[in-house]
Amino acid sequence: MDIIAATRHGKVRGRVDGSIASYLGIPYAAAPFGVHRFRAPAPVEPWEGIRDALEFGPTAPQRPYRPPLDRLIPDVDIPGEECLNLNVWAPRTVGEPLPVLVWIHGGSLRNGSAAMPLYDGRAFARDGVVLVSINYRLGVEGFGVFPDAPDNRGLLDQIAALTWVRDNIAGFGGDPGRVTVCGESAGAISIAALLTSPRAAGLFHRAILQSGPPHTVTRDKGARTVRAMAKALRVPATAEGFAGVDRERLLDVQDELVGRADPVSGGPGFHIVVDDDVVPADPPPPSVDLLLGCNREEYRLWFVPSGAVERVSRLTLRLALLKFRIPGRVARLYRAGRPDARPGVILGEMATDLLLRGPLNRLADSRLTDSRTGDSRPARTFFYEFAWRSPVLKLGACHALEIGFVFDNLRHGEALSGPDAPQPLADVMHRAWVDFTTSGDPGWTAWDTRRPVRVFDHPGTSTVLAPRQEELRAWL
Repeated sequence: MDIIAATRHGKVRGRVDGSIASYLGIPYAAAPFGVHRFRAPAPVEPWEGIRDALEFGPTAPQRPYRPPLDRLIPDVDIPGEECLNLNVWAPRTVGEPLPVLVWIHGGSLRNGSAAMPLYDGRAFARDGVVLVSINYRLGVEGFGVFPDAPDNRGLLDQIAALTWVRDNIAGFGGDPGRVTVCGESAGAISIAALLTSPRAAGLFHRAILQSGPPHTVTRDKGARTVRAMAKALRVPATAEGFAGVDRERLLDVQDELVGRADPVSGGPGFHIVVDDDVVPADPPPPSVDLLLGCNREEYRLWFVPSGAVERVSRLTLRLALLKFRIPGRVARLYRAGRPDARPGVILGEMATDLLLRGPLNRLADSRLTDSRTGDSRPARTFFYEFAWRSPVLKLGACHALEIGFVFDNLRHGEALSGPDAPQPLADVMHRAWVDFTTSGDPGWTAWDTRRPVRVFDHPGTSTVLAPRQEELRAWL
C-alpha cells in the first residue's frame, strides 16, 4: 500500500509494509554534477505533483572494495547523478512526535551507501524511532582537496541532509528537536567533525560513534592524494582540471592509488581537513551526550582475510614499530599479555588501540571536565565494547561486525557474522541504541573516573571497569 508525505520541496509517495512506512531515495540537495560539481551542495528544485519514493536512489560514484573485502562488505551500485538522497523508515501511524536517528555510513570516505540492505531501518521504526539514512559524496568528489573548490564537500552534504531532517522530518512523524546522529568508521569520524562544526550547530542533540574517533588532517596533507591523482591523470591538481576528466577514468585512477589502503595498514586516502570554516582548528568541546566505542578485534577485518596476520614476521613487526614510532616498552607489554600470539596478532592489537580504542578513551576522558575552565561538563558519555567473535574466516570481533546487531538485522549481516549469530545479543544491543536515541540513557553507568565500559558479548553482556587500562596508559 502506498502512503503520501509532504516535504518543503513537494510530496513523496512511500510504501507501507505492515506497520512500517518507508520512503526511499528522497533528494535533499541537487545532483552534484554539471554546474554543481566540486561545489557545496545546492538546494533541490521543488517538484509538482507526487514524487515516487519507492526505490533507493543513485549511490555516490565509487569502485567496489577489492577482494576479499568485496565478499564481506558488498557494495550497492545504483547509477544516476542524483546521489544526494536519503531514506526514511517510520511507523505507519504516529501520535506524539518520535525521536529520530540519522545513520551516516562508513567506508573510508570512498565506499558505501545508504542502500546497503544491512542498514534497513525497519527495526528502529518498529521500536518507535524514525530512522533516516543518507548518501553523501565520496572519494575525490567529496573529499578531494583543491585550491578552487570548497573543502569537506562530503561533510557539507551531511550537514545539508541534517538540515533537511530539521525542516522536514515532522512530516514523517519525527521530532526535529530530538535528533541523534549515528555512524560507523568513516561515518563516526564524520560525526566527530560535525560535533565541532559551527555549520552543524543545533542540527542534532545526541551522537553515537561506532569504531571511529576524531580525525582530521591539514589541507596540505589532505591534498596529497589529489596531487598524486593529478600526476597520474596528467592534469592540474585543480577542480577545473579534474572536471574535464571522464568520470570512469577518474574512478579508475582513484582506485589504483587508494584501493589497497586500509585504516590499520595505512596508505593514501581521503580525509576530513581543518579548513576553519566547516571544521575549525580550535573547536569548542562538544556539548551533547555521546555513546561511543569499538570492537575488541577491529584489525581482523583487514589482517585475517588478506592473510596479513600470518605473513607478519618478527622483522615486519619491528619495522612497523619503527614506522609508527611505537616505543619498545609498549610492544613488550603487549607481548607479555599474549605470550603465544603471532607477531601479526600483536601488531593488530596495537594498531587497534593506537588508532581506535586509545583515541576514543581520550575523547571520553576529555569530556569529564572542561579543560578551559576545570568545571564538570553537563553532557554525558557512555562507552561500549563489542566482543562477540564471528566464526566466519576466524574474523573474531572485527571491524563492522556490530552493525547487524545494532540494526537488529542479522540476516543481512551474515557475510561477516555467519548464519548463527546470537539474536539475544542483537536484542540487547539494538535496545541500547533505541534507548539512547529516545532518552539519552543506553542502560549502563555514564563514563566517570572509574571508566565503565559496557561489553556486548554472548552469553554475558556486562559492565566492566577500566578494561585493559595498563595497555592503554602505555600510549600516553
